[in-house]
Parts: sequence; C-alpha cells; structure tokens
Amino acid sequence: MRSNREPDSRHRVVVVGGGMAGTRLAQQLAATAAEGGVEVTVIGEEPHPAYNRVLLAEVLAGRYAPDVIALPAPAAARRLGGVRAVRIDRDPGEVVCDDGRRVPYDTLVLATGSNPVLPPLRGLFGPHGHELPDGVHAFRTMDDCLALAAAVRPGVRAVVIGGGLLGVSAARALAQRGAQVVLAHQGEHLMERQLDAGASEVLRRHVETLGVEVHTECRVRGLRTRTVDGSTADGGGKAVGGRAVSAVELADGYALEADLVVLACGVRPRVGLARAAGLEVARGVVVDDELRTSDPRVFAIGDCAEHDGVLYGLAGPAQDQADVLARVLGHRAAHGDETGPRYPGSRTLTRLTLASANSPLGLAPLDLAAFGETTPAPGDDVVHLADATRNAYRKVVVRGDRLVGGILLGDLGSVGALARTWEGDEPLPSAPLLHLLTNDGGS
Repeated sequence: MRSNREPDSRHRVVVVGGGMAGTRLAQQLAATAAEGGVEVTVIGEEPHPAYNRVLLAEVLAGRYAPDVIALPAPAAARRLGGVRAVRIDRDPGEVVCDDGRRVPYDTLVLATGSNPVLPPLRGLFGPHGHELPDGVHAFRTMDDCLALAAAVRPGVRAVVIGGGLLGVSAARALAQRGAQVVLAHQGEHLMERQLDAGASEVLRRHVETLGVEVHTECRVRGLRTRTVDGSTADGGGKAVGGRAVSAVELADGYALEADLVVLACGVRPRVGLARAAGLEVARGVVVDDELRTSDPRVFAIGDCAEHDGVLYGLAGPAQDQADVLARVLGHRAAHGDETGPRYPGSRTLTRLTLASANSPLGLAPLDLAAFGETTPAPGDDVVHLADATRNAYRKVVVRGDRLVGGILLGDLGSVGALARTWEGDEPLPSAPLLHLLTNDGGS
C-alpha cells in the first residue's frame, strides 16, 4: 500500500465520523494506540462528545441529561470535534476538512452514519432556501434533541410524521413532556418493519394510553406556515421572511394544527464523501467481509456501510462491525496479511421500552423485542399468544429445531432465553416452547 508517512512513524488510522460506530472502533484500537503501534484520529462533525444515539428519546423525555448518555472517550485517540470532512484525497491519502486542515492517513475508516429523510412535503422549504420553518425538526442528532426539548412545553401541539421506531419513541417522549401529540403514519400499522398487525395493535393501544393520538394510513401532503407578522402562507411558500409552522395538511385536506412538527421518516446513508472519492457505492458504501471498500486503504462501518447487500441502520450491527474491524486492523498490524477475522453479518434485535411518568396510575411499561424473520415461510411452525388484559403479545416462528424470529410485547424483565437462542442460532431448549412464551420470554 502506498503511504506518505515516514518509515519509522506510527500507522495513522483516521476515522471520519464521531458517532457510536467510530467511537467504538477508536475504543477498541486504544490498546494498540497506547502501545505506540497506531495513531488514531477521529473527525466528528458534531461538537458534542460522542453519545448513545439510541437514548436520545430519553433525553427528550427529560429522563436523562445529555451527559448521562455520553460514551467514554477513547483514551488514546485524538478527537477533532465540530469539524466536517469535505473531501478525501486518496493519493497521497489525506482527509480535507472544512476548517482547512488536511489530515493524513495510512488507513481511513468511514463511519459517516446517515441523514434523516426529509419527505417531499409542500411548504417544507421556502422558495429561496433550504431552511426548515420554525417549529419543524428532524430527530437524529443531539442538536435536534436539544432544540426539540427547548421548544416543547405543556399543552404545545405537536405532530410526529412517521410511525416507525423513531417516530413512536419521539411521540412518547413529547407526550411525557406534556405536549398534545398526534402521530401520523402513512403505513397500515405502526412499526411495520418490526411488528405484525396484531403486535402493532397492542403497541397502538399502549401509545394511546400515554396520551398520543394515532392515525395510520394517513398521508401528509404538506405544511402550512405563518410569517413572523402572524399572517398565513400556504404550501406554495409565497411569504417572505421568517416562517413558522402552523398546521400539517393531510391528503384529504384536513389540517392538524401544530406548533411543533417532528420528521421521523427514516434515514438515508451518508455516502457523498465516498462517492466523490470514487469509491464503490450502491445504497451504501460497499464493503467486503473485511469491511474494506473498493480502495484497500479505506474501510466503512455503521449506517453508511453496505455489506453483502444489507444496510442495517441499527446500533448493534454498527458495534459488531467496529469490533470486527478493530480485530482486522490488529491482525494486519501483527501479521502483515489479510487472513484475519471476517465480518459474517449481524443478527439484529430491536428493543424498545415505552413508559411515561404522566401515564395513568397503574399503567405498566410496555417492553418490546422483535428479531429475525417474523413472517413464517411455508412449513414453518408458529406459536402465538395474546392476552389483552395483560397488554401482552408473543409470537415466535420455528423452522425445524431453530428459532428464526419472534415478536414479544409486554412486561418483559429481559428478552430472555428465546432471544439468546436466536442470537446464537442454537437448537431450541428442551422445555416446551409454550412454557417459554408464558414466562417472560424465557428470562
């Protein structure tokens, strides 16, 4: 591999992205860095210390302060916070930053994450710019979270657009802060990527008991805004000056009055840097089993990486990839060859706990776990239990002696033996499956 470093200097690993994946990798490389083998630099666009993005909804709900969800800083890594990488010069091997500095690398890791999807809503942007109206927020970063937390107050009218995992979490958090929340979801049922219709109905009932008004099969057409002097601008955006949201307009013409709008319409991998550098990009940055891109000096992990045609977009796989890449780089440093660890893919499990300090007296939290293939194939066995009185729903799909997927809702102390069996791709335990389903997921 070509390099512009001095022969006796340390191997320079530069990580572009200071989120969960990039920070995890830097932490895993800490021992090698401390021994003088590598020099790790993390370039992070956000000015905040790295944090657990999974817990942003808990910060919005007021349950945690931002510092509580901060991740431990990698002891032996240099962090450039509030700095954006704008270009990769693959020869000689440098990352160019928005402050003008050029950071040389021997190995480059892209952990650029993803951006929130901004839907094509009429009135979302004005005619002369790309600024969102006041009161309209994405919900992806700590800055998004802090801006929402500053804007929400008891009685404020909030509309969350999108009923996936993020939208449900945001709606619950806003309701906990006393907002009047409407959740508008275009799909047939909430969290359709993880849940079937029956489980989603249990989730919907619980969300509604938290004070959230839920509308499914509900398409949003546009936003109505008002100018700073209080007059109203329609979706055509003819008003000049500042704009603030006043309503969300549905496809049938009905308008939901709104002081706050949260866009929770999914995410899209950030691949612009990689594409401009000439790396292979499909939906994400394409990587092999070593998490290596089409350039052997450049790797990618986390939300931006596409492995074997799969984009995960979840924290668990991002951490798996960071751990594997740390071992790959360590093996290369120790042995100088490419016969080391491989990334086999990840088995993804979704967890969510919905509870509210403002919920009715005696309302228990709702724990949710969904994993694997929850739609049975021909020949699969399905065990299914539902108990409306306990707000419980449990379903597992069995193929031969293997558990291939499951949905568990209710008061689960932990995901339990079922999920552990699935994660390990192990034969099912000898206990009757019905017994496992009736004992908190086998915990």
